[in-house]
Amino acid sequence: MAAGALTPDEFAAAVASVTSAFGDPTRRDIYLFVRARPDGAKAAEVAERFDLHPNVARHHLEKLAAGGYVEVELARHESAGRPSKRYRATARDTQLAFPPRRDDLLGVLLARALDRLPVEEARRLAESVGYEYGLALAARMEPGEGHRSVKAALATVADALTAHGYAAHAEARGTSLTLVAEHCPFGEAAAKYPHVLCAVDTGMVKGMLAGLYGETQPTIEESRPGGDAHCVTRV
Repeated sequence: MAAGALTPDEFAAAVASVTSAFGDPTRRDIYLFVRARPDGAKAAEVAERFDLHPNVARHHLEKLAAGGYVEVELARHESAGRPSKRYRATARDTQLAFPPRRDDLLGVLLARALDRLPVEEARRLAESVGYEYGLALAARMEPGEGHRSVKAALATVADALTAHGYAAHAEARGTSLTLVAEHCPFGEAAAKYPHVLCAVDTGMVKGMLAGLYGETQPTIEESRPGGDAHCVTRV
């Protein structure tokens, strides 16, 4: 395979990322509308421009935010009540074709370094790093405000993970909700150091849910490094 070429799994994950963000024609038009406005746009402005219900406009904008294509900021209070949100396009034009490629060398280096620690200590450290990163992602999507339900938050987490190359989706299994990731952006490094890199994944999910909904205790039930077809996290 040529240097820098995507594997079939990586290509599928890249397609999933772009499709999740731009697969809907209206969402593509909304992105272009927001991108053309230096000051961004509010959900109400998008709703008026595209003749949508405000909740539908907000859904499209949150999909774009979860993918990292727009960022959210709280607008000034114009009246009593909660401040409104303004959505601005991020500087991600050069990444529209594919999500950021993983750096195998860096991933292996960090995993090896953590592998020299006792297993539980390495796992805690890796999960802590993932948690802080997840919190930072959630803050860019929903500054200072959480989702009303864990189901809505989980769907947003799945979108964000997909944008990071996980090809993830939320799924109900019995009475529980799960995140199913069909691809691991850490590649072979995850198979060699699952206790470290899977802990990073768990931390990211926990951090994003903490910022979007509240504290949860997600657990990995299936993992590709463990021989399963997908990685499944139960919330």
